[in-house]
Amino acid sequence: MKTIGLIGGMSWESTITYYEIMNKEVAGELGGFHSAKILMYNVDFAELEENMHQGNWKGNAEILINVAEKLEKGGADFIVIATNTMHKLAPDIEKEISIPLLHIADATADVIKKDGIKKVGLLGTEFTMTEDFIKNRLQDSGLEVIIPDKDDIKIVDNVIFNELCLGKVLDPSRREYQRIISGMKDKGAEGVILGCTEIGMLISESDSPLPAYDTTIIHAREAARHAIK
Repeated sequence: MKTIGLIGGMSWESTITYYEIMNKEVAGELGGFHSAKILMYNVDFAELEENMHQGNWKGNAEILINVAEKLEKGGADFIVIATNTMHKLAPDIEKEISIPLLHIADATADVIKKDGIKKVGLLGTEFTMTEDFIKNRLQDSGLEVIIPDKDDIKIVDNVIFNELCLGKVLDPSRREYQRIISGMKDKGAEGVILGCTEIGMLISESDSPLPAYDTTIIHAREAARHAIK
């Protein structure tokens, strides 16, 4: 079994889900007392969040490169970044390590395409929705990607940073997300990507107006499969 190098803490709430899913997937596949081999480094999200909103991506790159190098030296066979937004820095990290990085957008695109879906809505932080580091990867795989309008982007982003990352799950915010997803459905979206690892705390498949693809679940399952294949 390969050892998963997990960069977590962005936020720690969603990292718990990664840890649980990876262990359950390995146990389910191998049976008995098996669990996943995981090296995890939990960052202090306050440092990265401050850098993000100051536009200091170089500072965040330095932090995550340092973490990835530590995981590699510790014996990790591949790296998993337990957040969508920090995949903006995936190319920077890949340049400095010699082990693979399992990209969250690639794993998500594979699952969506298997379901025959071609046009998807994307929810996430404002960085994820408006910049190209996730969208381009999805589009390169053959998917058409749409995002909410400007005002709704602000709502989605605000809920993530000021509620979900602080462990707050509020019904009014769930209704707002459902409204926004319905709007993307009206624009032709056949499914919606929950493209922030905290959104699954608020929206699930059962209460989404569209088939929901939770990147946390997809990425964690793919990491487990990669570890044991």
